[in-house]
Amino acid sequence: MHTLLLKRTNSDDPDFRALVRHLDAELAIIDGDDHSFYDQFNKIDHLGQVVVAYEHDLAVGCGAIKLLDAQVMEVKRMFVFPGQRGKGIASKVLAELERWAVELNARACCLETGIKQPDAIALYRKNGYETIPNYGQYARVANSVCFRKSLVGGEDKTKLQIN
Repeated sequence: MHTLLLKRTNSDDPDFRALVRHLDAELAIIDGDDHSFYDQFNKIDHLGQVVVAYEHDLAVGCGAIKLLDAQVMEVKRMFVFPGQRGKGIASKVLAELERWAVELNARACCLETGIKQPDAIALYRKNGYETIPNYGQYARVANSVCFRKSLVGGEDKTKLQIN
């Protein structure tokens, strides 16, 4: 049994920034020629809600949320070191981000991931996210898949309005 500590912080956290460097290096390989397009939407300068997961005082995973509209938070920068995957760390980070979103009065979370990331897609589906039409900057991007999850009160009546 391993002990996992989840720390709420922001994007100034050095452990978060180090994890994101690893994430970006991995995504550069996965995304190939599309990486520069996606990278422009993944800036971390002003993320106020970041979760870093620690195992034995070592930062092993992270995730963040940011306000997308009045009632929807967007999940960003989810990452777990490859050697730490399969332990449920990402699901725990995601659950903590969802709890934080509820505390901030969000009614839903949404996110974008790449079709070349089957493990990420499986993670989100396992955690109750449903596929939605691609939104905002991803609307016409064939390699993107977008998800949404209602957070409170069952049926989510809000509609994602992003132009």
